[in-house]
Amino acid sequence: MATSKMAMASLAAHIRPFTCLAASQPSRLVPHPPDLVRWIKREGGFVHHAVKLSQETPFGIGLISTERIPEGTDLIALPPHVPLRFESDDSPSSPLLAALARRVPEELWAMKLGLRLLQERANEDSFWWPYISNLPETYTVPIFFPGEDIKNLQYAPLLHQVNKRCRFLLELEQETRRVLEDVKASDHPFSGQDVNASALGWTMSAVSTRAFRLHGDKKRSDAVPMMLPLIDMCNHSFKPNARIIQEQDGADSNTLVKVVAETEVKENEPLLLNYGCLSNDFFLLDYGFVVESNPYDTIELKYDEHLMDAASMAAGVSSPKFSSPAPWQHQLLSQLDLTGEMPNLKVTIGGTETVEGRLLAAIRILLCGESREVEKHDLDTLKSLSAIAPLGIANEVAVFRTVIALCVIALSHFPTKIMEDEAMMKQGVSATAELSIKYRIQKKSVIIDVMKDLTRRVKSLSSSQESPSAS
Repeated sequence: MATSKMAMASLAAHIRPFTCLAASQPSRLVPHPPDLVRWIKREGGFVHHAVKLSQETPFGIGLISTERIPEGTDLIALPPHVPLRFESDDSPSSPLLAALARRVPEELWAMKLGLRLLQERANEDSFWWPYISNLPETYTVPIFFPGEDIKNLQYAPLLHQVNKRCRFLLELEQETRRVLEDVKASDHPFSGQDVNASALGWTMSAVSTRAFRLHGDKKRSDAVPMMLPLIDMCNHSFKPNARIIQEQDGADSNTLVKVVAETEVKENEPLLLNYGCLSNDFFLLDYGFVVESNPYDTIELKYDEHLMDAASMAAGVSSPKFSSPAPWQHQLLSQLDLTGEMPNLKVTIGGTETVEGRLLAAIRILLCGESREVEKHDLDTLKSLSAIAPLGIANEVAVFRTVIALCVIALSHFPTKIMEDEAMMKQGVSATAELSIKYRIQKKSVIIDVMKDLTRRVKSLSSSQESPSAS
């Protein structure tokens, strides 16, 4: 815990200057960066004449259209040498940079490309300086929140991830200094400059908020993280009006990255891409924003037998069998990966499933005392909420009531109620505090929405049970 507190204190500070003076306008790395559109055109790229950078979009700085643009129109095209990758044939990374990158776990892939970005930021003659100088000076991801605002996220799975990243950055700072301690200036990947946790946090955030994972060339089938100048200023929407496509040049297998109008783009409308069908955990952790009423947001729970027993009893279910399943039930739980030597006990509610299939199937099975009834259905049916009462109405009502009780328990883990959160917002808070409050409001809303959905289902099932002729 002490390490986490140190990490929070270290990363909450403003980024220290790396190769440039601190910006007087904190929105960009330097006060008056080069014209990014002009640079891309000069390098052989294409930018539609109606596409402009604006600081007045609903999402802050972004791209807008100054006139109506028909569906299917090319908006931006980047030639193969403009995207920034970890390494390419034209500019291989230094051996020391590659050695540091090997210490980055796969789940923190943004840091690997971030090391390359930091190398280019340190290089006064970098080809990418017109792009890098346009990057934000600071980011609104939680690793830069003050400690109190991290705590006020109130959601243990996200707190764990934030603290994990903070610890990683502190450890990488120490490892970087150790590796580069006696390196000659000519071999230093960061031009001799000190690399601290703040600089590493900045570069990891720059990549996580802006990079895309695309196919690099015909030789590679896997997705390659790359930064796409100007394209990465398109903001997010689950209903985008633009999309990224890649075109291969058959002659030399070079890949052209383009943004095309997915729908008609109206005048003064922002250009919007879909960053992915992600939960608010990912949006806040990697992008620094929260999506209200996010249909893909979920709540993570741990499948705990004693907790499940307690929830069932609280729901009025007699003699639940979660902590003492019958052998046939235990076998099915093993198939659901909820028991055994290396079980996956993380289950979710919310999102597109409402109740994760594994959790739903487990409760249905454990609240059914008849193996013959269960054996009539395959696991896919038992995992599906659209399969209405496969084990009978009484079983289904007990299942839903158990999940509702789990929701009540999950909601009780939040120290504040939504009304209290909304009152705090009205009083006026800092930008990071506002993000923390918005995040936890959305998490609680997910739980409440699941409870409402299941309560409606219980009422419907109960009424059909009372009036069987109604069907």
